Amino acid sequence: MPQIITAEEAAALVKPGMWLDYGFGATQTEAFDKALAARVHELSGVKVRSCLTTRPRAFQEADPEGAHMLSASWHFSGYDRKQFDAGRCVYVPLNLGEWPDLYKRFCERVDIAVFQVCPKDADGFYNFSISASYLRSLVEKADVVIVEVNPALPYCYGPDNAVHESEVDFVIEVPALPAPELPSAVSSDVDLAIARLVAAEIRDGDCLQLGIGGLPNAVGRAIAGAGVKDLGVHTEMMVEGLVELVKAGVATGARKQVDVGKAVYAFAIGTADIYNTLDRNPAFVARQVDYTNLPQFVAQNRNVVAVNSTGQMDLQGQAASEADGYRHFSGTGGQLGFVRAAYESEGGRAFLCMPSTYEKHGVRKSRVVAGLAPGTVVTVPRTDVMHVATEYGMVCLKGLSVAERAKAMISIAHPDFREELERDAYANGLIPKHYF
Repeated sequence: MPQIITAEEAAALVKPGMWLDYGFGATQTEAFDKALAARVHELSGVKVRSCLTTRPRAFQEADPEGAHMLSASWHFSGYDRKQFDAGRCVYVPLNLGEWPDLYKRFCERVDIAVFQVCPKDADGFYNFSISASYLRSLVEKADVVIVEVNPALPYCYGPDNAVHESEVDFVIEVPALPAPELPSAVSSDVDLAIARLVAAEIRDGDCLQLGIGGLPNAVGRAIAGAGVKDLGVHTEMMVEGLVELVKAGVATGARKQVDVGKAVYAFAIGTADIYNTLDRNPAFVARQVDYTNLPQFVAQNRNVVAVNSTGQMDLQGQAASEADGYRHFSGTGGQLGFVRAAYESEGGRAFLCMPSTYEKHGVRKSRVVAGLAPGTVVTVPRTDVMHVATEYGMVCLKGLSVAERAKAMISIAHPDFREELERDAYANGLIPKHYF
């Protein structure tokens, strides 16, 4: 049986040079983190792994120079990005579907794992709530497992989504604190235009994965109004657009080949409405991220449709979704895995979407570029990219030569940049001088 202790007693277990793990997203520790912050100047060389931090971390606020503790993130949130810019956080590259296996095979140390859970059920299990992701594998890896029991967390059904009390070393009981919310992203007119192009490609019975942000939300709403039926859901993040499709009876899962009638996901970070919908709702099933993301599992369903946003693409079709030059701002996440899963799925399609332009320091710039800037990370290689959409149209790059790709990408760039892009394509040999 685990021992009930205070947050201060738990924080006293931390020694210099340890590797801690705060877990995932909206269920990261609160009480332990605050108690650890009070000790930060007694410690040195402590590293803390986490992913998608949703609230400020007390240990980082107490150590503004990052001299005592360092954060290592699997995927940046806005807060993590600020810590990176300040030199207090580093990024750990990862295809999210590999997460559980990575903990088993490549993470040499997890001295202490600490995260929030739902209250223990009658069978002695603590539910991971909206953060199934990789927590089962984290528990198996960690030398010491500490859980903060938060009565306010939504309880989410799923075979991978709990830890038994026999696997827990210490329990911290905390007051009810609602899971942090991520406000609903606002969709622009450009997002809506792109969404209409994608929604026109959706067919009855397709199995959907949607990414995060205003554009995927717009796609979800456009699909809801497209008159299709019996859609399935097999996704990484349970986002607003997918929840609404399930609630509206558009996504029934009736034509899925596995998990028939169920909307499958690995985690959720969103509004209270999303959390309330997931709470003890048997229509939704939380699974560990290898099951939700690895192509061999996703592609068991036919007609998988993956819809994700990207930040920039070059004329050869390389997609840069996580960095701008050497500045990292998000992560690879599941984007590459779902692009590949859609390709492996019978009848599957993958869509990468982006507005044609953005503004930087008041200057409008093209998201379609001749070549990516030095340091920019390629999230989806040109060999994997299938459909690409901007507000100016949609193209499929599969099977095209580099010259054909350049022509196709130029055709969906903003008209103001097409002439310059074409000149660059010829000047750099992407399109031969006598191309026909």
